[in-house]
Amino acid sequence: LEMILMLTADHGPAVSGAHNTIVTARAGKDLISSLCSGLLTIGPRFGGAIDGAASMFSQAVDQGLSPQAFIDKMRDEKKLVMGIGHRIKSLENPDKRVEILKKFVKDNFPKSQVLDFAIQVEKLTTRKKSNLILNVDGTIGCSFVDLLRYSGLFTPEEAETYLNSGVLNGLFVLGRSIGFIGHYLDQKRLKQGLYRHPWDDICYMLPTKVEGCD
Repeated sequence: LEMILMLTADHGPAVSGAHNTIVTARAGKDLISSLCSGLLTIGPRFGGAIDGAASMFSQAVDQGLSPQAFIDKMRDEKKLVMGIGHRIKSLENPDKRVEILKKFVKDNFPKSQVLDFAIQVEKLTTRKKSNLILNVDGTIGCSFVDLLRYSGLFTPEEAETYLNSGVLNGLFVLGRSIGFIGHYLDQKRLKQGLYRHPWDDICYMLPTKVEGCD
């Protein structure tokens, strides 16, 4: 749990949550408003894929699917595989957070059936594109399923209750809140003014011809 909180605390100012926090802070808003602005961006595309990844991969294991059958099933259902893919990280530029988590699980967990399955899926998805890696959301999700199921501290019913309650996304929210608060305090310390989006990143689409005008 400590490792997850540390690894999810921050990932730079460019991600949507940190960006929103910074923009809100520079608009003169208070800490709580700025933090909430960042947290509201968490969802399927940013930080909110942990629960989905845990559910998808654990269900595939429980159904006895092979990694290829799982990928085919997701494709046929036109679903993205939660926990797979990263905008920047790839086989050539691996995510160190993922490597740390994998090593910890292998060194300390009695069993890692769901994480092992996800790693096999990654071997297939990266054949298509090298950035279709098992990302930090997917690694946390699968590892936590293995922790709940095989640590001996929870009954199967208790494990499923936790997994279905949103507790895993809660871990990301808790960890990343630390980073968002840091970004807010940085903006106040630096006395940054109101944020304005760079003009060269704005494209105005003008009509080539306006009806009624010659």
